[in-house]
Amino acid sequence: MNYKEAGVDIEEGYKAVTQYRELAAATASGAVLNSIGSFAGMFSLKEFTVGAMEEPVLVSGADGVGTKLDIAFKLKKYDTVGIDCVAMCVNDILCHGARPLFFLDYLACGKLDADVAASLVKGVAVGCRETGAVLLGGETAEMPGFYDEGKYDIAGFAVGIVDRKKIVDGKKIREGDALLGIASSGPHSSGFSLIRKVIPNLNEDFGGMPIGHALLEPTHLYVKPVLELMNEVAVHGMAHITGGGFYENVPRMFFHTSQPENDFQPLNMVIRDPLSSGYSGTWKVPPIFARIAYGVKNHGVKNVDVNSGLTGAAAQKAGEEILRSDADVRKLMFNTYNMGIGFVLALAQEDVTRAAAFLEERGFPAWEIGRVEKAREAAEELRFV
Repeated sequence: MNYKEAGVDIEEGYKAVTQYRELAAATASGAVLNSIGSFAGMFSLKEFTVGAMEEPVLVSGADGVGTKLDIAFKLKKYDTVGIDCVAMCVNDILCHGARPLFFLDYLACGKLDADVAASLVKGVAVGCRETGAVLLGGETAEMPGFYDEGKYDIAGFAVGIVDRKKIVDGKKIREGDALLGIASSGPHSSGFSLIRKVIPNLNEDFGGMPIGHALLEPTHLYVKPVLELMNEVAVHGMAHITGGGFYENVPRMFFHTSQPENDFQPLNMVIRDPLSSGYSGTWKVPPIFARIAYGVKNHGVKNVDVNSGLTGAAAQKAGEEILRSDADVRKLMFNTYNMGIGFVLALAQEDVTRAAAFLEERGFPAWEIGRVEKAREAAEELRFV
């Protein structure tokens, strides 16, 4: 028996690497010292350590796409989830003001198809180009008998850089600051284990397209517009709204490395509930989340089969009513999904209008979605009003 008979096709691997090399080259800069195929990637920091920054700090983040991949495989549409992989990492390091330098990916499968693998990595390259990162290297692991044939997993990590004096860590957040929310493109890459349960038919009509294609809309890349905005206004804190939704991620703005105890001011993050009629000026929850809410409410309920219940526009309309009237489902949704807001900034109230207009001009709609208040005792972290 040889290696190919055991399930690992070395020639297919060579074919994949050849395609990766071309994709990575399109993201390269003068700081890259070698090419894909070496044992390690090399990236020069000379540009940042000689005069450009007083004290350069490297910032890193790792993440994956999760079970959103299952939808990509079922629809045989592989070119967007690589963007998700990059976005989940670079949006995280952006929360501390870091500009991404380079990205490395990890791709694992049961049986390698070089063309499928290249489609996945093509999305990674797109995400890198759009955020100014270099696709510096990665790993493709063919693991027969461990992963099912036709299934792939993809993850990666990003490394960025920021001058220490410009790190955003939440220390500057104060009572009276506004919370500015930037639009998402859908569920991004979070909560898909639940989505796959409550929306089993990926061909269900959703505004004239199969709902599966709507669910594969890639995660927004917030790097360029937010870094540009930081040159215009002071940003006091940032949060990437991923798994855990609002309740987990908005309070993470305060997770800084150090703050003198005598300087600590317990604060609450207060969100204007977009489902309340009292806040017509805040954001509108996108229809995809109403459709998910309908499935959440009815999945597993006696005499209601998620496969035979309402679908399409009728399910969406029913979901909108569920979000308005069912507090438990509403909290679950805001605790799982971004609900239309993928990134949140804390900044001075006087900068909100200018910042929102700046982002809108760059194709990223933004709304004032809340405020920072002084807590009566200990910080409540987050509440909706």
